[in-house]
Amino acid sequence: MCDLAARESRCCSFFAFTTTVSAPGQAVLDIEVPAAYTDVLAALAARADTLRGRP
Repeated sequence: MCDLAARESRCCSFFAFTTTVSAPGQAVLDIEVPAAYTDVLAALAARADTLRGRP
């Protein structure tokens, strides 16, 4: 996950990523963007939900 965040940071510098270990073997990735890019972040979140099988 940290590798993905680093690659995305190079691609989309307006993203801010924070990785937190929530439990042994589990991590949470928080993504923040300036208000001008909230639609981009919302589209990514929707895509992730679709890929995980959530409506």
